[in-house]
Amino acid sequence: MGLLVEVKESNESIDNGSLLVTPYNFSMVERGIYRSSYPDSSNFSFLETLNLKSIICLCPEPYPEENCKFLRSKNIRLFQFGMEGTKEPFVTVSKDTITEALKVILDVRNHPIMIHCRHGKHRTGCVIGCLRKMQNWCLPAVLEEYQRFAGAKARPTDMKFIENYDTSRLSQCLYGIIYRYVSHNRRLVYQEESVQPKRITSI
Repeated sequence: MGLLVEVKESNESIDNGSLLVTPYNFSMVERGIYRSSYPDSSNFSFLETLNLKSIICLCPEPYPEENCKFLRSKNIRLFQFGMEGTKEPFVTVSKDTITEALKVILDVRNHPIMIHCRHGKHRTGCVIGCLRKMQNWCLPAVLEEYQRFAGAKARPTDMKFIENYDTSRLSQCLYGIIYRYVSHNRRLVYQEESVQPKRITSI
């Protein structure tokens, strides 16, 4: 289950440096949606330029304190989804976790948003691949994008997961927020209904 992680106030300042260094495997997915590997302090100055509202971390480990300080200083929300890697053949991606992450991504109130895992290849690739399916990309194009970021370490288990992911899962759990994809400007928009939204656990 995804957690909206509350980063508590701190008086400590962040030294962002002067160089703009992108995280490894950084790329724009759509306007207001980005992907990358795990950012570190060398990337903070660059991340400032994105004016992020939210970050999704797909790793289960506690978020580094240095990164938390940066998020506090920029009022960026952290959504953490503890997905294990899929390196071993018997390890599979959680459909429920992917669906929870997609719900956060599709809500434009969280934009601009950046999604990352450890290397920006496998877990991030699965999430973005499922997002592309929702955007009605053809499967060969979806898998080509996954392979482009994963490189020689592309995993057949990930690609099979993307192929089999049922995007209709989201239609039953958006809790009153209706999303539609507008092809002419490639933006995700929403309109709200008078339905109680799902509560996101905060810690």
